[in-house]
Amino acid sequence: MTDTSSPSLLPDLPPAGLERSCALPNAGDWLHIAPERDGLERITARFGGHAYAPHRHDTYAIGYTLEGVQRFRYRGSPSNSLAGNVIVIHPDEVHDGEAGHDSGFSYHMIYVEPARIRAALGDQAHTLPFAREPVFTDNLLLEALHLACADMGRAMEPLQQDQVIAHLAQGLLALDPSAARHKGRKAAPDLRAVGLARDYLEAHADEVVRSEDLEAVTQQDRYQLSRQFRAALGTSPYRYLTLRRVERARRAISDGMALAEAAAYAGFSDQPHMTRQFRAAVGMSPGRWQKLARPLDPDTKKPR
Repeated sequence: MTDTSSPSLLPDLPPAGLERSCALPNAGDWLHIAPERDGLERITARFGGHAYAPHRHDTYAIGYTLEGVQRFRYRGSPSNSLAGNVIVIHPDEVHDGEAGHDSGFSYHMIYVEPARIRAALGDQAHTLPFAREPVFTDNLLLEALHLACADMGRAMEPLQQDQVIAHLAQGLLALDPSAARHKGRKAAPDLRAVGLARDYLEAHADEVVRSEDLEAVTQQDRYQLSRQFRAALGTSPYRYLTLRRVERARRAISDGMALAEAAAYAGFSDQPHMTRQFRAAVGMSPGRWQKLARPLDPDTKKPR
């Protein structure tokens, strides 16, 4: 699939991977497809009026409205989604799409294969979760969607995608408790496996770490490890890796390294990638940190 650095006008035919979407172009409408990884596809789009004729796909469609009123019919009933609302369309359910206001609407949506959700849930569920209401607010799903859609011009890293799918799976399961496999008291996390994963992430923070790497180190399934990692350390393996990179970049910048050089040194794909993650973790841009974080003069005990 061809990547573009900016949104493109809708083609006459639906883009590959969004089969049966029946997208109909309107003046000013656009749709951008992010670089794809297996089992998960991301789009961002804007429509001024009619968007999609009735269609269905064999994936979960999970997204959120950015602005305007996103209107669609689903399971025979009309629904309206406003900015910040989450939308969940179950696989193989017919739905359409249009603007609910003259100002149009824009949104992010990800399409994830049910098999990926099923694998992420493991023995926590006996069937695929079903969200009875297609529009709602949900912090866990929004967190996963924000992580997935923060940079639609760049392919997600393997650990990032696994974290997104794990969060989506847990969010969907919370919406449908009937899908859960009821068990006794939860077992304590495997601290040995968590420790091995943590050590590996710290040692390879400047590299692209794949889920297969952690599986080989810990001898645990990636989703099982993700659940245990969060239970033990309060965060996901990908978030832990990102923060180690930010820490590495912060120290390098404080030592006087140029920003572009610090980004490469810390393991970020480029300087803008570092800037987004740095700001999210530190609360300011790397450039501002560079200006503020000056070493102390050993004589005056003040910044040089």
